[in-house]
Amino acid sequence: MAKTSRVAKDAPPQPAPVSAAGGRAAADLAAGRRVMAQARAGIAALEENLGAAFLACLDLIGGISGRVIVSGVGKSGHVGRKIAATLASTGTPAFFVHAGEASHGDLGMIAAGDAVLAISNSGEAAELRDLIAYTRRYGIPLTAITSRASSTLAQSADCVLVLPDVAEACPLGLAPTTSTTMTLALGDAIAVALLERRGFTADDYKVFHPGGQLGRKLFKVDELMHVGAELPLVKPATPMADVVLTMTQKTFGVAGVVDDAGRLMGIVTDGDLRRHMRDSTGDLFALTAVDVMTKTPKTTRRSLLAAEALRRMNEAKVTCVFVVEDEIPVGILRLHDILRAGAV
Repeated sequence: MAKTSRVAKDAPPQPAPVSAAGGRAAADLAAGRRVMAQARAGIAALEENLGAAFLACLDLIGGISGRVIVSGVGKSGHVGRKIAATLASTGTPAFFVHAGEASHGDLGMIAAGDAVLAISNSGEAAELRDLIAYTRRYGIPLTAITSRASSTLAQSADCVLVLPDVAEACPLGLAPTTSTTMTLALGDAIAVALLERRGFTADDYKVFHPGGQLGRKLFKVDELMHVGAELPLVKPATPMADVVLTMTQKTFGVAGVVDDAGRLMGIVTDGDLRRHMRDSTGDLFALTAVDVMTKTPKTTRRSLLAAEALRRMNEAKVTCVFVVEDEIPVGILRLHDILRAGAV
């Protein structure tokens, strides 16, 4: 099984001494920047070593019919929970099982068709032994993320992703810092690559995020528009008295003017009424819809993201637009509908 290559491990970076002149603030900034620099070095090494083992992992996970069970303990467990959540939200069914709990009944959550993604920096976490044995006994595919290719976990797995041998940012070289950052990045890389393999779309993403801000931003026009009998439509020869009545009854403050084929010819707005009342030398109510309407009104498509429709409405300085298909109105959308849905 192909494994990623390793790079030489330097001694853990040591903090600079705090001088009386430099003060605590300078030392704190130096510590923060040192951690970030070490994280960059780890990510760069991880990117450079990405290769055959990563592809094998994608093939293994992408080929199962069940779920991905992510497992680990300690900091690896916390990272594993995030990886499982990212996989699940991007179209790869996944959940987290704590390695310690697996030995006390949670192994029953793992079934034929599933795959296990086990995370352990050392690859020797005692809590993982029963999980490893279970996958080997029942033929459950096992992928390992570890920093030691010679570890028990790595030697038992079907596919091994070996983290580059980069020092932890902790000056003692003990607290998981750089290694957890690399593991998080590797989990994201797996999730996104699988997402792209299956052609996961914004519509798919919204299915898994219906209640959050991300889901609301993915609302489309056809989910918010008003349709059917709510549409305020009149014919060109409709007397203005009836046009005003339609505008009032339908509560949108506009009326769409359609020809005999149902195509949108123009729109009558409150602004059109005011202009004709100010500029007309005759009686407004002696006119018809075609006399007052604004030609070539702003329209939108039902497949457009509501946030994009809002941007266009703001640019055009309108608060209401008709949604058309082949020039025929199929809906009407108000700026208020978008704001109320939180699709911004």
